[in-house]
Order: sequence, then C-alpha cells, then structure tokens
Amino acid sequence: MTLFNSPLLLGFDEVERTLDRVAKMSSDGYPPYNIEQLDEDRLRITLAVAGFSEDDLSIQREGDQLVVVGRQMVDANEQDRIFLHRGIAARQFQRRFVLADGIEIEGASLTNGLLDIDLKRPKQETRVQTIAINADKGRGKANNGRKTRALDVEDV
Repeated sequence: MTLFNSPLLLGFDEVERTLDRVAKMSSDGYPPYNIEQLDEDRLRITLAVAGFSEDDLSIQREGDQLVVVGRQMVDANEQDRIFLHRGIAARQFQRRFVLADGIEIEGASLTNGLLDIDLKRPKQETRVQTIAINADKGRGKANNGRKTRALDVEDV
C-alpha cells in the first residue's frame, strides 16, 4: 500500500515508479556532490572528482536521468608505482540523478577537481481549464427530448 493508491491521486503512476527507482539507487557516497539553487529557475550539481580529467568523465541524459560516469585510464607509469598508502580514490563511478519533466541541462565545466553541471527549471505556469457540463453525455440514456450541449473545453 503506497500513498499513490489513493483514489484522489489520478495519473501519478509515473511519479510512483520514479520514487521506487530513486529508492533503489545505490547509496554509495562516491563521489560526493552538492546540489545548489543558483536562482529561482537554475540549479547546479557539483561533484568532487579529484584526479579525473575531462577525458575520464562522461555526462549523458538518458530519458529522465542525468548520468555521470568516471573512468580513469591507467597509464604505464602508474602500473609500476608502489604505494605505501593510497588514500586518494581512483575508482570508477557512476552517479545518477532523476530529473523532473522540462529540466534542461545548460552545460558542464571542470575546475580544480570540481565538476559543475548547470540545470534550468522551466517556469511553472498556472493553468486554469473551464469544462462545460453536458448532463446526458456518457450515461447511455436516451435524450428524452431534452436539449443538450456539446462538451466544450477551453484553456484560460
């Protein structure tokens, strides 16, 4: 039983599936990231990707998800290195963010080990819809001589 089983919430099947997908996503904390609101309709995701170059990173939109992948290529010099302590992570990662409908990806930049991805939210429009009522429409009853009006839908 979920919140979306309420008879008052119609057409939220996709939202429920998205929330299930988010709950199942990896809770791995690598790489760490921030999400900040730059202004009313702009967001920025910042990932700490120290040691990764632009060539090691990939950013793609897959449907409603933003996918950031990091894969470092092992160079010949590093294979011969002997570490007494290795505290700097050099592992591959894949980080996914679920995007709302209409979110646009404006661009990305890599500076001092921080990958910034700028997003833009669409402005919310208030939509008012007036629907004319037809008493006999869809009931399967005979008209019985009453006047009926066609169903008119108009956006305001």
